[in-house]
Amino acid sequence: MEFNHYSVLLHETIDELNIKPDGIYVDGTTGGGGHSYEIASKLKDGRLICFDQDKDALAAASVRLEVFGDKITYVHSNYESMVSELKKLGISSVDGIVLDLGVSSFQLDTPERGFSYMVEDAPLDMRMNQESHRTAADIVNGYSEAELFRIIKEYGEDRFAKNIAKNICKAREEAPLETAGQLNRVIEASIPKRLQVTGGHPAKRTYQAIRIELNRELEVLEENLNDFISLLNDRGRICIITFHSLEDRIVKNNFKRNQEPCTCPKDFPVCVCGQVSKGKVITRKPILPSDEELEENSRSRSAKLRVFERKIV
Repeated sequence: MEFNHYSVLLHETIDELNIKPDGIYVDGTTGGGGHSYEIASKLKDGRLICFDQDKDALAAASVRLEVFGDKITYVHSNYESMVSELKKLGISSVDGIVLDLGVSSFQLDTPERGFSYMVEDAPLDMRMNQESHRTAADIVNGYSEAELFRIIKEYGEDRFAKNIAKNICKAREEAPLETAGQLNRVIEASIPKRLQVTGGHPAKRTYQAIRIELNRELEVLEENLNDFISLLNDRGRICIITFHSLEDRIVKNNFKRNQEPCTCPKDFPVCVCGQVSKGKVITRKPILPSDEELEENSRSRSAKLRVFERKIV
């Protein structure tokens, strides 16, 4: 199957990066290479490092981007290893970073990857990195009721998390849940029928929760943003596209803290905590997809772009 991925907020992201022809840039979530292609096309003597933990994505991107030759270096790794992997390449600072945190259309539309609740016989997989051993099925069949409740409530923000967790545990006593169809039926039985008419597929929130837990998505984002901002050269920018409120909140709060890190009480006449601002938030409010983009790609509906610019004093 061809690796398709519509690059959300593509032109807005490229504009906000302020690309320098001789700069060094990082695409931390290369996917099908849409953002990478636009970055590389603006480079002359510059360099682009493409990260992805999905080998299928990197393979597809390398074909799409082969026209740029050795301007591009590919790294098969989660973006959490960005600092150490760049160090191996002799790079200690960069001019821009892009993170598109969405699941690619290829991953969603390839049944055997198990990301979608739309294919009944799809396996419960959901691994971004297919070399990792744990799958979604391990979480569904191995987590306690309390653990399932926690992730569905916290990461899925589903008000029926208690019911869903209880019914998953009850169903798996009969036999392990191995397919999307089996899990869907348990979830559908956990939510009142009258409420399933609106709000999209009843399994949507639970699948999001399991995927986030399995791939450590929020943990990786939260733990590495400070280091990514520190990687930037003066006036370098980091552009992050999020797709749900949990991610967006992490990015928004982190950017704000890096702009205004002072922890001194408001009534202190001077700062004594020693925390120095790393730069400024460029997007006071997130940049959203245009009406034209929404018409072309409905999956971009929840996308938000936030941008931070480094300032070295």
